[in-house]
Amino acid sequence: MNKTVKWASFLSVTISSFLMGLKFYAYSQTGSQAILSDALESIVNVTAAFFAFYVIRFISQPADEDHPYGHGKMEYFSAAFEGGLITFAGIVIGFHAVKALLLKTTLHALEEGMGLILLAGLGNLILGLYLIYIAKKENSETLLASGQHLLSDVWSTVAVLVGLSLTLVLGWWWMDPLVAILIGLLLCLTGYKIIKRSLQALLDATDPKILDDLARSFEKHRQPGIIDIHLTKVIRSGNFHHVDCHLVVPEFWTIQDSHSIVDKFEDDVITSYPFSGEINFHLDPCQKKFCHKCNLSQCQIRVSLFEKTEPFTKSNLISNPNIEKISHE
Repeated sequence: MNKTVKWASFLSVTISSFLMGLKFYAYSQTGSQAILSDALESIVNVTAAFFAFYVIRFISQPADEDHPYGHGKMEYFSAAFEGGLITFAGIVIGFHAVKALLLKTTLHALEEGMGLILLAGLGNLILGLYLIYIAKKENSETLLASGQHLLSDVWSTVAVLVGLSLTLVLGWWWMDPLVAILIGLLLCLTGYKIIKRSLQALLDATDPKILDDLARSFEKHRQPGIIDIHLTKVIRSGNFHHVDCHLVVPEFWTIQDSHSIVDKFEDDVITSYPFSGEINFHLDPCQKKFCHKCNLSQCQIRVSLFEKTEPFTKSNLISNPNIEKISHE
């Protein structure tokens, strides 16, 4: 993991801690449940930022004998943990908001509190956009979850400001706890989405975007003799991907021919693939079934004319053409 990601995680911890203090001060001045909900969410921000700070350093360790695929999967645990914190915060906020709605809590010094919350919201907006930018650039699930959470916090702040403005202008005291309830529901939804995404990555569920990226890289470096690729599976470990797939090559190629060509093909594909990783090709002989889409000009066993190559797509990468296996008898 490079210095940019580490620096971004450090900024997340530092700035989130400052903004949390700002929000709790605003709550102490106003007694607003909506502001309290925003402040409680900031506790999640800071806790998650500290956890991400540790995780990013943990996953930067190189692969070893005990972790041959590296330590990248810890990123998904980090994101799932943050999603759980967000959901819990939503539940706590909802509980306090309902209580305030029933007790009709008195508000005061709203103008000052709104100014402080506005400042905190702008800080979260800038930090969230920065984290998401770095996350996409460096393929960091941990920073992406943190950035998405901060942006959801910005929307929470906007809702707080709208609710308090209506309370201030129209005297609708009930708008304050109502906004807090809506924020709690929004956080629960955001937390659920983050947890779902993280669990899918932990279980190595098929990711259509990753398959699209892989298909483009395969197509870009395609060469004669690379006839078909299917039964593709991807194991994600943070920024490192292990790809398993079946590759159809001319049946008359020797082991030496296949090794040199396929080895170069793998290197070329990985260089243009958005993630680092490795590809494990299981070689299948063509068995004369692919002549119509094999563009190898020097073929001694062709039984039908070449028509056109079939572009690699995410659908045919995971397909199973049921190629007959050569008997080893």
